[in-house]
Amino acid sequence: YQRRVHWDLPVYPPSSGATSVPAMLLKVVVFALLAVSAAFDTEDDVIVATDGNFDEILAAHPLALVEFYAPWCGHCKSLAPEYAKAAGLLKDSEAKLVKLDATIHSKTAERYSVQGYPTLKFFKSGEDFEYTGGRTAKDIVAWIQKRSGPPAATVETVEAVTALADANDVVVIGFFGSETDKEAKNFQFAAEHSELTYAVTYSPEVASHYKVAAPKVIVLKKFDEGRVDYNGELDSSEIDEFATANSLPSVIEFSDAMAPKIFGGAIKSHLLLFANKASEHYPALLQVLQTVAQEHKGKILFVIIDSNIPENHRIIEFFGLTTADLPAVRLINIAQEMAKYKPESDEITVAVLSKFAQDYLSDKLKRHLMSEKTPADWDAKPVKVLTGENFESVVNQADKYVFVEFYAPWCGHCKQLAPIWDQLAEAFLPHPNVVIAKMDATLNEVESAAVQSFPTLKFYPAGSDKEGKDYNEGRDLASLAKFVSAETGLTVDVAEQHDTLDDHDEHDEL
Repeated sequence: YQRRVHWDLPVYPPSSGATSVPAMLLKVVVFALLAVSAAFDTEDDVIVATDGNFDEILAAHPLALVEFYAPWCGHCKSLAPEYAKAAGLLKDSEAKLVKLDATIHSKTAERYSVQGYPTLKFFKSGEDFEYTGGRTAKDIVAWIQKRSGPPAATVETVEAVTALADANDVVVIGFFGSETDKEAKNFQFAAEHSELTYAVTYSPEVASHYKVAAPKVIVLKKFDEGRVDYNGELDSSEIDEFATANSLPSVIEFSDAMAPKIFGGAIKSHLLLFANKASEHYPALLQVLQTVAQEHKGKILFVIIDSNIPENHRIIEFFGLTTADLPAVRLINIAQEMAKYKPESDEITVAVLSKFAQDYLSDKLKRHLMSEKTPADWDAKPVKVLTGENFESVVNQADKYVFVEFYAPWCGHCKQLAPIWDQLAEAFLPHPNVVIAKMDATLNEVESAAVQSFPTLKFYPAGSDKEGKDYNEGRDLASLAKFVSAETGLTVDVAEQHDTLDDHDEHDEL
């Protein structure tokens, strides 16, 4: 992170009634900035951007967080009040909050490769960075302040440390004798590359208050044990690892507000407990999870998915579970193609979960791949039905070209594509070596095909090399048929039709 340049303007006490030249210049700058700001429309303190004024806004406000949204997007609607509240809190700061309706101003959205909604990007002197913070006003403000100021705030009084700790859920504090100390430099380097709030003090009085001797690093947090002292080597990577491991509660409940912290954090292995929090058995399950979580802190995140919340049901389905299967435990590595793992036993005890977590960390587990039973009539219709059971046997036929749609039953774009996919299959019926197939990827998984969004289309050529080729062209019948013809050398006649997907969003993200 680049440090913000601070302009130190000298104070010139007027010796007479006249205004000094520097003061006049300062007023001119302030009035100019106010004039520029006034040129842009705002809603609840959020600047409204368009294709026409986007670059002007960034030129006027070098520090800006931009939300690319869609009016129909549920997550955007949930974010709106918190985003507006954050804009109000930052009203008098250099950083501004901006929003752009990407369904109308698509040129700017395309320019910044917006794929889903909401997408938030932070702009600093024209350069854009992905926003990786939380979705509450407090989280948004803290994230922006972290990137707008120095990597670690200097605090020289106990009151300053207390105020910082009160304002943040987690604060990493370094106690050092001098800013030139090697350990202090390592601490600053860790701060520059961290999402967390860091503070540094060189005050013996502050160190005495916290009963530490420099050099020392501690984490103050509003959950679990409240304070954790670091006792390892004070190099930047180990400081960062320690801070990250202690930045979230040992057990986290999944929510929209926590999702960015869960998915955007350094720990990509997540052990999930699916349970009804209103159940009489829940307190005992939570105790088990908390015990195991303490044993694997910093290596695995432990997350609760409350089945009593309707919005969580799609997550439950994603893991091939139903509410009748709960309580249940699964483990997922979000950095390795969403690889899932299942315990050997359905029993939820400290012994079972400790072994499950340790076996995973020791690379002793095989991926758990979901599969439906293959229906007896899977090949009765023009579009063949694939499952985890029959996928490899169908796709790996050397004399077959296989074009597969990986879909989700709830995906709107998949529903739009369905009749076009049927027409494509009917068009190639005269060519038995061409297989047009579909697979419900919410209930079936194969290790050779990573599905990140719906619908995903993959083409598998004939021959011995069966590596799937992603299809990312038009979703109309003519485009699909042209692609298959080009890959197979076989031609078909298709009628012109106009049932294409909406332009505003190609995929329903997972």
